[in-house]
This record gives sequence, C-alpha cells and structure tokens, in this order.
Amino acid sequence: MRRVVVTGMGMVTPVGRDLESTWGALLEGRSGVGRISLFDAETFPTKIAAEARDFDLAAYVDDADRWADHCRNTQFAIAAARMAVDHSGIEQYAGLDRARFGVYLGSGEGQQDFPRFVDLVNRTSVGRGVGAQVDTAAFTRGGLETLHPIREAEQEPGTPAGHLASIFGARGPNANCLTACAASSQAIGEAVELIRRGDADVMLSGGTHSMIHPFGVTGFNLLTALSTRNDEPARASRPFDRERDGFILGEGSGMLILEELEHAKARGATIHGEVVGYGSTADAFRITDSHDEGRGAIACMREALAEAGLNPEDVDYINAHGTSTSVNDSVETLAIKKTFGETAYRVPISSTKSMMGHLIAAAGSVEAIVCLLTIRDGVMPPTINLENPDPECDLDYIPHAARRKAVDVALTNSFGFGGQNIALILRRYAG
Repeated sequence: MRRVVVTGMGMVTPVGRDLESTWGALLEGRSGVGRISLFDAETFPTKIAAEARDFDLAAYVDDADRWADHCRNTQFAIAAARMAVDHSGIEQYAGLDRARFGVYLGSGEGQQDFPRFVDLVNRTSVGRGVGAQVDTAAFTRGGLETLHPIREAEQEPGTPAGHLASIFGARGPNANCLTACAASSQAIGEAVELIRRGDADVMLSGGTHSMIHPFGVTGFNLLTALSTRNDEPARASRPFDRERDGFILGEGSGMLILEELEHAKARGATIHGEVVGYGSTADAFRITDSHDEGRGAIACMREALAEAGLNPEDVDYINAHGTSTSVNDSVETLAIKKTFGETAYRVPISSTKSMMGHLIAAAGSVEAIVCLLTIRDGVMPPTINLENPDPECDLDYIPHAARRKAVDVALTNSFGFGGQNIALILRRYAG
C-alpha cells in the first residue's frame, strides 16, 4: 500500500488567521466566541457565534479584488489553501505532474445572498400574512435583474474545489463531499485513498464553511441545537459539562497537502505526519441523533485502528468531536469506552470546539491539523469551560489548561448530522 504523508497545512479559524496564531490561542485556552456581527441577530434565540473576525483575503493573495463577490467559504478556502501550498513547497517542485495533483474538499453550501433574496420575495409577494404567495413569474423576471450571478453560483458546495483547482493548476481528481459535520474528515480520508490506489500523487484536501447567516442560525435554532448562553459568549461552548446547552457555530477553513511518501521524499519535503487510519460508517438511525449505543462511532474508530494496525493503547491523544450538545458528548464518551476499554480512562481527550466553536463541514480538517500540531510540539490543547463534569462523561478531557505529553499517535473523531461517522488516525512520521 502506498503511504500518505502530510507536507503542508494551513487554516483560518475563529481564534487565529493562520496555523501558528490558531495553535497559540488553543494552547492558551482562548475563546473565539462573541456576539454575532455578520448580521443583526438580536431577534434570534442565539445571538453568539465564533466568527473569523477581521479576516481579509488581501493578507494572503495579491488578487483579492477578484474574489470580492465570492462568499466567505471560497475566501476562507483560498487563504487556507494558499498557506498549505506555500507550507509544503510543492509549487517549487519541477517534477510535479499537475495531472496527478488533485483536490478533494468537504465544503459546505455557500451563503444565500440574503438581502437581495428577501427584497425580491417581498417585492413579488401577493397578499400579506399566512395566505401570501410569491408571483413566480414576477420573481423570475426580478431575479434576472436583481440576483448576483456569482453569489448565486457560490451557493453550490463544489465551487471552492473548482476554484482551488484553477488557482493551483491541479488537473487531477476533483471532488467535494458534504456529509455535514463529518465532511472535511471524510474528504481527507477519501483523498488518502485516491493516493493509496495510485490515482494521484498529491492532493489538496480539507474543508471550508460558514453558516453564520440568517438561514444557518435559524435552522439550528429550530433544531434546538445551539447554545443560548448569550450573556456569557466565552463560556457558552462547554463540551462534556453537565450544564452544556448546545453548540456554537464557528466558521473557517483547514487545508492539508497530502502526498505519496516516495513523491515527498524525492523532492526533499518536510513531513509533518502520516495518515495511517481512516474509518467511515453510518449509524443508519436518525437524521439528527446519534445512535444511543454509539454503534456507528464505535465501528468507525475500530475500522481506523484496524487499518492503522494499532491497538487502543497505542493512541496517545484523541481530539473529540465534542460539540457541547447533550446527546453527542454522552454518546461519544460511551463509544470511546466501548472502543478503548480500560484504556479509555488513560488516554487524554479534548474538544477544541470549546474554543473555536463548530466549523461544521470544515471542523474535521482543522481538528486533524490540531492533531498534527500536537504530535509536533508534544502538547495537548485543553477543553475549556469544563466546570461541572457530567457524571456520564467521566473520561480525561484535559480540562482548563493545555498539557504536555509526547504524542506519536492521535485519533480525531467527526460525527455528522445524518449519522455519518469518520475517524482519522495520524502518526508521527518515523521513516
């Protein structure tokens, strides 16, 4: 089997605009949660989110004006990908075959051009109140005049992958999966498989997403999935805590350069870690609830361990899905216990969503990068706000402060609405 290593990383998150600023904030236990500024959320049950504040694409690329009408998903993706490509040095390699350089993302749907859309609906509605209807002929005519073609196209989840292929001349496989909160972890796993079976030598993989807009917040509020701890934004995301009341929407992007080992060695690349395990399962249960016995989560972790040829006691750190919802945290804890046995009580676990919020489709790729940085530096980020431990969540979640420990093997979990479950195992590269 061809081995796959990581040679480049880049990310934009609510706590940092690049790799090292994000990592520094996580180790300090700094929260990126605050009042929503991207739209007026004062009438919403949830008024807080983890925004990538002060993000400016011009800090990463010279042609930022070209992307001014593109959505935040695309702009985050371009910034994170630019950093990952530069970090890898792959563009300087004269032997790079662009036909064997691909892109596989787990990107979310783009943002609705909400102001234009609402204005158009209002202008083409007949009647008022419950009985109001939209005049579809007038809506169509008005849409051709009013709606912005680029912003409408940007709603398609696959557009960031296409943009990145164009920017970097990646003519190999190009795909996007949108399996909710598992998307970018699944994209990384599938990109690894493409390299393993010989369909590509290099893949730019990861995810990008922002749902901090009226439709996104409305949808999750209707599901009662978001925290409403509006008066204490920095303390609102509290995975595994008895008083958790929902997750915090985050936004951003994480990108990795995945490379076949011999290809990386041939160009003298710096290797930041190796992807050795990938597990992918479905709960086959409900759309928004995990199976109450954790069967899908257990199966995907066991799959990843088996593929990596590792035992539970070989895992030094787990980056939990850890959303701060009642069901997820208790079921994930149960699944870790059933997968790891007594080792579950000895392996350190943390949820970086306690600081960054939940980046939805982009969450898994950012958390995979966190695992690689943990391996690099021998320090594990904390779970903040774990003040009142839930009796059902009784494992070692690294509360409050980062902890030093040599880490050679890290596992990261991503569980998505719809019942998708992904586990990735990353290992220190040892030749």
